[in-house]
Amino acid sequence: MNPLENQQQLDNLKQEKDALLILFGGEHCGVCQTIKPQIFKKFTVKFPDLEMLYIDCEQSQEVCAQHGVFSLPVVQVFFMGQKFIEEVRGFSLLALEQEIEKTYAKMNS
Repeated sequence: MNPLENQQQLDNLKQEKDALLILFGGEHCGVCQTIKPQIFKKFTVKFPDLEMLYIDCEQSQEVCAQHGVFSLPVVQVFFMGQKFIEEVRGFSLLALEQEIEKTYAKMNS
């Protein structure tokens, strides 16, 4: 998962990538640190065109606030620059995978 450096980089990725998953987390968020490698490992294989990005909200508070992220973890998935999926705090990785799969399949057909 690639780290984010600034808001402009995020805006560029949203426009450049057909599919973008953003995990908003924090170094001191145990759940965030647990799901981060799970998401990367599972989704990299299943969705090869899905660009994945990690934003540390402890380091990039302004970016997180601009995206309405005030609790952790949060996953947002964008297709063609539009947000299609948002999961906040307690969510199932299986349900997230199924939601991505629905839209991802349509995009690649």
